[in-house]
Amino acid sequence: MEKKGYKTERKHGKKWEAVDWAGNASMYEINIRQYTPEGTFNAFISHLPRLKELGINILWFMPITPISRKNKKGTLGSYYAVQNYRQVNPDYGTLEDFKNLVKQAHRAGFKVILDWVANHTGWDNPLIEEHPDWYIQKEGEIVSPVEDWSDVAGLDYNNRDLRDYMIESLLFWVRETEIDGYRCDMAALVPVDFWEEAREALKKVKPVFMLAEAWEPLLTEKAFDACYGWDLHHLMNDIAQHKKDGTALPGYFHKVETLYSRSTIILNFIDNHDENSWQGYITERLGEAFRVYAVLMYTVPGMPLVYTGQEVCLNKRLSFFEKDVVEWEENPELALFYRKLNELKHQNPALLTGNDPGCFHIIPHSNEKEIFVFERYKAENHIIVVLNFSAENQELHLESVLSGSFLEYFENEKTENLHHLILSPFAYKVYVKQFSPYAF
Repeated sequence: MEKKGYKTERKHGKKWEAVDWAGNASMYEINIRQYTPEGTFNAFISHLPRLKELGINILWFMPITPISRKNKKGTLGSYYAVQNYRQVNPDYGTLEDFKNLVKQAHRAGFKVILDWVANHTGWDNPLIEEHPDWYIQKEGEIVSPVEDWSDVAGLDYNNRDLRDYMIESLLFWVRETEIDGYRCDMAALVPVDFWEEAREALKKVKPVFMLAEAWEPLLTEKAFDACYGWDLHHLMNDIAQHKKDGTALPGYFHKVETLYSRSTIILNFIDNHDENSWQGYITERLGEAFRVYAVLMYTVPGMPLVYTGQEVCLNKRLSFFEKDVVEWEENPELALFYRKLNELKHQNPALLTGNDPGCFHIIPHSNEKEIFVFERYKAENHIIVVLNFSAENQELHLESVLSGSFLEYFENEKTENLHHLILSPFAYKVYVKQFSPYAF
């Protein structure tokens, strides 16, 4: 079949290859404080079998270090105001408790990454008294890196000793607890050459997965396997809220192709701790269409992320500075939906990302404001995704017939030669191409 639409087959260079297990993985963000009434590592362990059944591969734990009390926000403070880089928050348990959690997770087949806050510390971190020269200062006073971040003090990476200390701290958790990598908070605020040094040091201990909470291409070129897909996230919110429409999507994918190496992993998400607490829970932002955007984030190039409670349709903003608890009410229909998405991600090579990714091609058609159509393909594996962003029935006419036999993944219905479709409101269709064993 002739390819006529927009297509990405990125070929730019990149310093690092991602770990092999990242290629078809799904990530899950864990907010330990709010995950259970106890808010502890030991209480969380009971959820491992459920997350395994859901199809999760990578567990990302929000910061587990002690939280500074000085200048803290709210009753409990921010997870990202680090009091000590080499200790565990006693509210969550002990270092031995966390090591046991990692061991149990590894036995169950998970990889574990930790949230790392390299840009700033809390105000009662011992480093402030011991090494004030490691901090950003203005007129002789240590200052916050951003005006609104009054609970933290900014670190100055012009200091060699600070760099050595931070790298040793990163190595501590890998050596001591055998974690598999890091999600690096505000990575773009820390010099790229520091991350290069850190990556080289970590490599000598074990291969690790490095995710930057950033969008800057230089980070993934020099030190990170993956970066945040912030632009796609905001675009999905805008389409759902009628600020933009589907015609904005090709520009995003063109930008990705232009800026990033083909092996760069983009983290795709419709929720995370920042969005949930400050911008609104999923249905607050995406409404009834949230499944459409979940399918989008799982099937476009990148790695999907599921946040704490997303799989049961968490319908509240979790407090960031206070104790709050996810209500784990069973939602078998939604759990099945995410399980099927994870199975598709794991089993179909067309959706691979990282070192050997599947290709991506936007398919032109007659109704691009309301409907987005694209294909993923790798060797004989071929998927067509059709998404209706509209609350109304929509009619789709493809510019050219997609010939062959297809199986719609969610409804398990066979169809021939995709060309004309009637889509119900917020419909999502994933057509997996079927091949005849007699074809030659």
